[in-house]
Amino acid sequence: MIHVFTTGGTIDKIYHDANSEFAVGDSLLPELLTEANVTLPWRVTGLQRKDSLELTDVDRQQMRDAVAACPEERIIITHGTDTMAESADALDGIAGKTIVLFGAMQPARMRHSDAVFNLGFAVAAVGLLPPGVYVAMNGEVFEAGRVRKNLKAGRFERD
Repeated sequence: MIHVFTTGGTIDKIYHDANSEFAVGDSLLPELLTEANVTLPWRVTGLQRKDSLELTDVDRQQMRDAVAACPEERIIITHGTDTMAESADALDGIAGKTIVLFGAMQPARMRHSDAVFNLGFAVAAVGLLPPGVYVAMNGEVFEAGRVRKNLKAGRFERD
């Protein structure tokens, strides 16, 4: 079984046309997993609904505690891209679990989004990688502690 924890981030953002701003909404992950016909058993638990720039050390500790306490060994975490590497570092060292963080550069609700691809890639990665903490984005896997977001290029790179 795969346990998916949602924390918010761009993947779950909703565009509010009235004020031309985005806000984090309900997660589309259950719908996306169903539409993708993921046949592995999975369950989704919401932890936070925040932009990753708003996540605190308390939020990261809540993530760590939830992952450590759950019985599943395969964990996927949706996360905003700006501080994904920091949260991966905070989760490092949880023994016996394969933990994959992923997100999207554009909200899943938008027509042109990398969300569905990144979700499929994260599902494949969590099933294939050995225990550890990883960031899976845009067809690449990075180990916790060895990844950073290149804001200018809009992609993740090895650190």
